[in-house]
Amino acid sequence: MEYKTILPNDELRAYARLQLSGFWGKMVFAYFIYYLILLPFNIVSAIDSINNALYDESSVSGISNLLAVAVLITSGPFSLGFAGYFLKRVRGEEIFTRNIFDGFKRFIPSLLAAFFIGLFTFLWSLLLIIPGIVKGLGYSMVFNIMYDNPEMKPRDALKKSQIMMNGYKLKYFLLQLSFVGWAFLCLLTLGVGLLWLNPYIYLSYANFYENLKINQEASLPKVNEVGESQIFS
Repeated sequence: MEYKTILPNDELRAYARLQLSGFWGKMVFAYFIYYLILLPFNIVSAIDSINNALYDESSVSGISNLLAVAVLITSGPFSLGFAGYFLKRVRGEEIFTRNIFDGFKRFIPSLLAAFFIGLFTFLWSLLLIIPGIVKGLGYSMVFNIMYDNPEMKPRDALKKSQIMMNGYKLKYFLLQLSFVGWAFLCLLTLGVGLLWLNPYIYLSYANFYENLKINQEASLPKVNEVGESQIFS
């Protein structure tokens, strides 16, 4: 896919729908596997919620706590894995369900990235909700950047994401909002519809990143044969 300019959000979604053609089954299955992994945590959490409602208590079982910690520490690796999975599709590369686990090959960096994102977003949210949201939007490209730059340190990926999203946070926020209606409809299916909606959403996000990355790289000063930037020539 070639991007000549920064595309409107509706065109990014249109690209996502084209990229899903012939791949719905494969991508739905990938999310189904992920949901199965989360199933024990969701079941235990639901049981705790029912018990609390029936007995008017506010408690969480030890098993639920352990599963919550497991979900938390794997969120970074899975985020990195899915970032690569969708970027592969956007770039026309072959994808496999096992790609969603690729982030575990870089477990510590992806875990640290998720930790820093959560920490810094939380700290900014202590000021007001809006600064926290803005900061979170600034970090939205971190795992895509880490996928493209395997040697990059997590903190550097956070910094690069902030720079990359400068001037584009509102555009990305509006892209996120455009899926809210579909998400509410998925509630009517008890969440099953998310298996189809999530690939559409995250392919749209991957197109946003790819479009922005290509255009920003194209705007950088070229380097001539003697290694001097043309901006000084």
